[in-house]
Amino acid sequence: MRPELIRATDLLRRNTPEAVEEAIGLLQNTVYSFSMKVCGHPEDAQDTMQEVLYRSLGHLAKIQTPQQMAVWLYTVTRNRCWRMRRKPAHAPAYLLSLDELMPDDEELGRLLQDAAAGPEGNVLAAEQHQLLHQAILRVPPALRIVLVLHDMEELTTEQVAQVLSLQQGTVRIRLHRARLSVRKMMNQLLSGAPEDLNDAKPSAKNRQIAKAKNRQRPAECRDLFANLSEYLDDRMEPLTCEQMREHIEACPTCVTFLRDLRAAIDRCRSLEIPCDPAVAPRLRAILTREYLRMLVMPIEKKHPRFCNGSPSSWLSSSGRGKP
Repeated sequence: MRPELIRATDLLRRNTPEAVEEAIGLLQNTVYSFSMKVCGHPEDAQDTMQEVLYRSLGHLAKIQTPQQMAVWLYTVTRNRCWRMRRKPAHAPAYLLSLDELMPDDEELGRLLQDAAAGPEGNVLAAEQHQLLHQAILRVPPALRIVLVLHDMEELTTEQVAQVLSLQQGTVRIRLHRARLSVRKMMNQLLSGAPEDLNDAKPSAKNRQIAKAKNRQRPAECRDLFANLSEYLDDRMEPLTCEQMREHIEACPTCVTFLRDLRAAIDRCRSLEIPCDPAVAPRLRAILTREYLRMLVMPIEKKHPRFCNGSPSSWLSSSGRGKP
C-alpha cells in the first residue's frame, strides 16, 4: 500500500487544521495520479479529483485503517473514471493472446543483445516517463486498471479484487496479461515503432502464424511464460518454483525475458503524475475548511447544497470548476 495513504489516515485522526490539510494534499495527489494512469486526460483527472474528494468528505472521518481508506478511495475514483472515461489516443483495438504477447525470435535477439551490453538499458530515464504512460494507456482498460492498482498503487491482490468486484484468481490472470502487454508496448515505443501499431487488428492468417511460431518453443518455456507473474510474486508452490528456477537458469532466452519483464514492472512502479501545483493548494484549503466544519456540524445542516447535484459551482473558486 502507498505510504501516502497510511500517513493520510493517521493525520485525519488528529483533527487539527495542519494535519487535515496535509492529509487532503496526500489524497489529492493519490487520486489525481491514479486517474491519469487510468484515463490519461488531465482535465478528466482534475475533475475526478475534485468530485471524489468532495464526495468523500463525509466519509473520511469514519475510516479507521489505511486498508479501508485504500479500498474506499480507489473504488470511488475508479467508478468516477469509468463514468467519464473517453478513449485514450492509440487505445488497443483488440486483446492480444498470450501467444502474441510472447516475444518472437527477432525481439528475443534484441533482448539478448541489450543484456550483453549491460544493465543500463533497464534504467528508466526521466524523459522516458511519458513513453511509459503512453504504453500503459495502450493496455486494454480491463487489464490496465488491475496493473495500476496492483503494481502502481501497491494494493494487494485481495484489495484489488474488492475494488473491482472480481475473484482474486481473475485479478492474478489479468495482472499477468497486463504486465506482458505493457512490457510489449513499452519495448515497441522505445524501438521507435509507429504510434498506430494497435489501430488495426492483424489478419487471422498473421495471428495464426505468430501462434504457430511460439508453439514451436519448448514446452517448459511456454509453461514458464504463462506463470511468470506468479513466479515473480513468490506465489508458486515450492516444488514448482524450484523447477521453474532450474529451467530459467539453464535457458538464456528465459533469463533475458524474465529480466525484461521485471524491468517493465519496476518502471510502472516508478511512475508518478503529481497534481498541478497551481491548482492543488487552493482546492486543498477549501476542502480542509469544509472537512473541519463537518466535524462539528452535520453536513446537511451546514451546507444543504453539498447533498445534491455537482460540486462544480462550489469548487469554481479553485480555478477548475465549470461555470
